Amino acid sequence: MHFVFMGVSGSGKTTVAEHVAQRLELPFAEADLFHPEANIGKMSAGTPLTDEDRRPWLRELASWIGEHDALGETTVMACSALKREYRDLLREGAPDVHFLHMHGPAEVIWERIEARPDHFMPPALLRSQLETLERLDPDEAGREFDVRADLETLNGGALLYVEDHIRPAVP
Repeated sequence: MHFVFMGVSGSGKTTVAEHVAQRLELPFAEADLFHPEANIGKMSAGTPLTDEDRRPWLRELASWIGEHDALGETTVMACSALKREYRDLLREGAPDVHFLHMHGPAEVIWERIEARPDHFMPPALLRSQLETLERLDPDEAGREFDVRADLETLNGGALLYVEDHIRPAVP
């Protein structure tokens, strides 16, 4: 089983995903580290990525999921996964992928992203991400988390969600 913490830049997906992965001692991947230099260059320059830019990156992430799935490992990933199409590509790595969508008002996320001086994603691209974002469809495994909650609440809720899904069923 695999858990992808998704959302726009600045939503807290990496912070919460890292917490869950550390607490449960699960393999963790930060999708931003898989971007080719060309993608990072475009984003750093304030140019939104196209679907064509994202596809090879998403396929590499799906391969990472697939490699761990083949080993029988549960994983945690932080990845924007903004569109259903992108999430479908990630699911090509393994059939059992859950998406934990870190979602909230643009103003809250804008404040967070402006406070991150060391990230390649400029605040100006937030609008593009919000326009691209497609919330989870009812048939997609996962849950939405309101980022207005404090970090302890988000960490606890996400941890509980993952634990509930990886815990062996009791007869």
